[in-house]
Amino acid sequence: MKIIAVTAIAVAMLGGIVISQLVFPRRAAAFQSDAPRVTKKESPFACNRLGLNPVQRKRHFDELGPMLLSRKKSVRELPNGFEFEFPSDPATFQLLAEWAAGEHLCCPFFDIDLRQEREDGSVRLRLTGRDGVKQFIEVDGASWLKSSRAPL
Repeated sequence: MKIIAVTAIAVAMLGGIVISQLVFPRRAAAFQSDAPRVTKKESPFACNRLGLNPVQRKRHFDELGPMLLSRKKSVRELPNGFEFEFPSDPATFQLLAEWAAGEHLCCPFFDIDLRQEREDGSVRLRLTGRDGVKQFIEVDGASWLKSSRAPL
């Protein structure tokens, strides 16, 4: 009698495992050691201007970029990118937020951080990313790096 009960329990457990793998295939795959690893898609180091529509493109490159460039206070070099300092007024912060949203569409390989320091501190825009991002900024964003560049 014990053998029948143990066999019935084992069959029920195995049946539960099979059913759970059919119902929850992703969860089941996560527990399999030989399951292939999903890698994150990495876009090429190239500005995809078509990521923006014509109106957005004009606003991003012809209006926002020059306005922000004229407001830039300093640049600090980082190991994997650059940090740009701007005045803390609300208008500049709004321009930076709009620019960052557009930049993410055309250059999705950037890690973009926008930080407002406490009290009346500066606003800082940090562009970093995987290996090669810093070199991309040095070439494609050379005009942003001119003057007031502080080393690491």
